[in-house]
Amino acid sequence: MFEWMSSSEMWIAFATLTLLEIVLGIDNIIFISILSGKLPAEQQAKARTVGLLLAMGTRLLLLLSLAWIIRLTAPLFSVFGQEISGRDLILIVGGLFLLYKATREIHEKLEGEDHEGVTKAPPNFSAVIGQILLVDIVFSLDSVITAVGMVDNIWVMVTSVVVTVIIMLFAAGPISAFVNRHPTVKMLALSFLLLIGMTLVAEGLGFHVPKGYIYFAMGFAVLVELLNIRTRKGKGKKVQFNEPQNNTH
Repeated sequence: MFEWMSSSEMWIAFATLTLLEIVLGIDNIIFISILSGKLPAEQQAKARTVGLLLAMGTRLLLLLSLAWIIRLTAPLFSVFGQEISGRDLILIVGGLFLLYKATREIHEKLEGEDHEGVTKAPPNFSAVIGQILLVDIVFSLDSVITAVGMVDNIWVMVTSVVVTVIIMLFAAGPISAFVNRHPTVKMLALSFLLLIGMTLVAEGLGFHVPKGYIYFAMGFAVLVELLNIRTRKGKGKKVQFNEPQNNTH
């Protein structure tokens, strides 16, 4: 079980896989942060924790079902000459769900939740966890197939998944607070979900989109937004400093 720990090659594979899993997990954290932010404040941390633990459980179950995962990549049928497998179907459904959720969230942010004169009831905890679980399955499938392609030792993959989720548990709170504190960052995060949703649908239809391009674009957009936030803060301080002070005699 732990024989791999004596191999330097396995440690390099573990470090590489863990780093990749963390990068792939950013999508998951963004989605969980946005959904949990719709719950009452006292339930948000619990929703993030449960969502990430479900993500870990889903990944581990998929890793322990490698024979089923391999069968998922086998073609089921073809559409206009394009072969569609079980994995493709999951990616397409998950991508469409992300597109729907992100579009709806953006619409609510721009138009307001009660723009039609009807105030919607806030989502309950179970409904939010159900949506998180659905997207966990999609992201976990992509993550596990990537892991299987990189490492052939099941315990390296399991350890990497556990370590990744522990890191994500610590990172989810600060990321969620930052996203909810800055409306423009939240809108940027929603646009990321649109991009990821389109990428998943494209992958499911057989169009390979290099992940490096996607994450570079996301990273560059985040960097620009951080510079904008810093600029706005600097202007706010400057205005405060230049305000005329009332002298009392």
